[in-house]
Amino acid sequence: MLEFQPVGFGQKVVNTSLGTMVYYTQTSAPWDIANIEELPTLLFLHNFGGGASAYEWSKVYPAYATKYRILAPDLIGWGKSAHPVKDYQIRDYLTTIAEFITQTCTQPVTVVASSLTAGLIIRLAVSQPELFKELFLVCPSGFDDFGQGAGRRLPLSLISTPFLDNLIYALGAENEIAVRNFLENFLFSKPERLTQEIVNAYLTSAQQTNAKFAALSFLKGNLYFDLSLYIQQLQIPTVMFWGEDAQFTDIKLGQKLAKLNPSVVRDFWAIALTGILPHLETPAVIIGLLQKYI
Repeated sequence: MLEFQPVGFGQKVVNTSLGTMVYYTQTSAPWDIANIEELPTLLFLHNFGGGASAYEWSKVYPAYATKYRILAPDLIGWGKSAHPVKDYQIRDYLTTIAEFITQTCTQPVTVVASSLTAGLIIRLAVSQPELFKELFLVCPSGFDDFGQGAGRRLPLSLISTPFLDNLIYALGAENEIAVRNFLENFLFSKPERLTQEIVNAYLTSAQQTNAKFAALSFLKGNLYFDLSLYIQQLQIPTVMFWGEDAQFTDIKLGQKLAKLNPSVVRDFWAIALTGILPHLETPAVIIGLLQKYI
């Protein structure tokens, strides 16, 4: 996945309890890396779903690379990070994300995250608030918010059937036609914004050895939870961004979640003509909005 990173960004690794986690950061020109460790840190965390990786944020974080040390990991089970053969659970990601932060950050960190991962960050910030300075979250959700499941599109009996689950992943995520279809019809609001590079990056991630295990765990709903039960406990200052055309988790859900804790969720930005990944669909808009705060 290094081939899809911006110029001057290289690959490093940390060891977690579930294996190595690859992350991307400034390592060479045009970035001044002589005093990189002295800069405040910005941590970018990608969404879940077939082909997901740190590439999701790669059009945004270079805008902050002169003033911040950028950390953009591939989460366990995704991209170039370790892909343990297991049925992934929520605790796996709460644990490994916390391990990553404690190993790479010496001060409370500012986090930019999306979708289900953003929901997990809220849970982690509730249980370990000392890790976080502030949160900037795109379409945060637990995919079972207020008891309304949002993510599964196939019957659980099919997804969980041995051999059939392999076929579902192969047909739905490991070929270019399927990846393009998924991005165009479910993640993007405007299909014409989808580039070949985006398709290639998602396809490369989806084709990593054992990538199916994390993707199928997500598809089965192993990682779903009701975010409304946690957001009320959040104390870390938070800003939300929401694509008005987001599927799975629509903007009304986001507004409802934000109203549960208005003293902490200080702003809510609706972004017109974008789907669940506005930072990949219209990165300049997200950069501009983030610059109000970062």
